[in-house]
Amino acid sequence: MSYISTRGAAPRLGFEDVLLTGLARDGGLYVPETWPDLPTDDQRALSGRSYAELAAAILSPFVGDAVDRTALDRLCADAYGRFRHPAIAPLAQIDRNLWLLELFHGPTLAFKDYALQLLGGLFDHVLARRGDRLTIIGATSGDTGSAAIEAVRDRANIDIFMLHPRGRVSDVQRRQMTTVDAPNVFNLAIDGTFDDCQDLVKALFNDLDFRDRMRLSAVNSINFARIAGQIAYYVAAWAALGGPERPVTFAVPTGNFGNVFAAYAARTMGVPVARLIIGSNANDILDRFFKTGAMRTRTVTPTLSPSMDIQISSNFERLLFDLMDRDGTTVANIMGAFRAEGSFAVTEPQKQRATALFTSHRVDDDGTLAEIARVHGATGRLIDPHTAVGVAAARACSDPQDKAPVVALACAHPAKFPDAVKRATGVFPDLPAHLADLHARPERATPLPADLPRLRDYILDHASITRKAA
Repeated sequence: MSYISTRGAAPRLGFEDVLLTGLARDGGLYVPETWPDLPTDDQRALSGRSYAELAAAILSPFVGDAVDRTALDRLCADAYGRFRHPAIAPLAQIDRNLWLLELFHGPTLAFKDYALQLLGGLFDHVLARRGDRLTIIGATSGDTGSAAIEAVRDRANIDIFMLHPRGRVSDVQRRQMTTVDAPNVFNLAIDGTFDDCQDLVKALFNDLDFRDRMRLSAVNSINFARIAGQIAYYVAAWAALGGPERPVTFAVPTGNFGNVFAAYAARTMGVPVARLIIGSNANDILDRFFKTGAMRTRTVTPTLSPSMDIQISSNFERLLFDLMDRDGTTVANIMGAFRAEGSFAVTEPQKQRATALFTSHRVDDDGTLAEIARVHGATGRLIDPHTAVGVAAARACSDPQDKAPVVALACAHPAKFPDAVKRATGVFPDLPAHLADLHARPERATPLPADLPRLRDYILDHASITRKAA
């Protein structure tokens, strides 16, 4: 399989190079030149596989001959062998036609584990064969950082520099990153927002000399391998609840558009998705787009769901590419104007194409707390603020006449956001046993301003590639 950039000026690459490259050299994002079909349209055959077997089957056409099938099967088995639920991504019914897809059973209690545990193994496999090493640069609004660090910690051929907005992630999220004691892990607390962190990462990738010298790679969802690694849980949910004659609707809390784009990818491959419901918090740039057809940035507002405190949704560019009939030049022009002016708009026909599948709903902090309390009162379950946004959006956008089951994504364990959960329910959720001493572990993080030269110098001073060269 070949991959092309959403901006049309970067070379086509195979999966191995897309995995190691992350962002395209023209500033765009890689997508498959053509989307593969599901490995089978027999829902019963898919539902009969273990999660690791299903993931390997879904990934196989994306990987192609970059990783042989025996190795891919082993990598998937290893990745999901660390999860604490035998179903890996179990479903729980919380209303007549509403289900939760529990995506918090991985090592760091968040949905990012489902792709990143796999990426760590894929990186190792490819780097060992090439005799090469990588410097991973990432930005996190909370969960990506801990999941990425856990996936690549102590790997001999990888250094990881993870940027998080100082004071804008939860205490548990921060500690899951900063308490990791590994020689290849560098946590950087940036004075700014997540968008500032993301801008710094993109600037480093766009500095092609620095990028080549440091062999930069990405674990954010700008790396298409991240998206590919998330498709499997959508297929698994459909296989469990749907079938060839029964579509499924997914409600996804999202800020950066990566998670819901994986659902879009599953639909493109053949999963019968009725609708995709986007849940936004007060940072509602996506909700405003799907209601108006215009994307306009505003100041980032801190909320109870900090992983969604984003005003520049990087992965939206992948959907925009399809809305523009895969015209990379047009996308490049739009994204250049968006960067300069902070806004762009699509045509009415393009908006209608988008809203034929996507709908959205905005949930503020009061609504988030109310939804946590409502679910707890009705079911006895505790949910985290991000999950609450998705569930509230599912309820707001559901059609009582629609027979398709609605699956809301439970993206994080409630113990990652205990203060909000206790505020809503009076119950303080405990961390699982493997993280019970998290608050007693020493932290390691370096504060830095949102300044590109300072960040570049820090990486040059600490990365193994430059230290070994010296």
